[in-house]
Amino acid sequence: MDSSLQEIWQTAPGSPFLPTVGKSSQFLVGFTLLLFGLGLTGAFALNRSLVNLPIYGLPASLAVAFGTVYMFCAVGVYV
Repeated sequence: MDSSLQEIWQTAPGSPFLPTVGKSSQFLVGFTLLLFGLGLTGAFALNRSLVNLPIYGLPASLAVAFGTVYMFCAVGVYV
């Protein structure tokens, strides 16, 4: 092992990982993102055009993707 890697390994227990979104609020964040994504998907489905793709389509897909990951983490499905 490299000496710097060895130092990081030994100091790691002293600095625990603190997530940006806490475990207690992951369900709320995931559910909100999923609802927001489904709403944007519905708005995009009503008026499909190339102009609305970056306005509705891209944010909808990102919200559904991140919402799904947060819901997986909230209910204990670890990928």
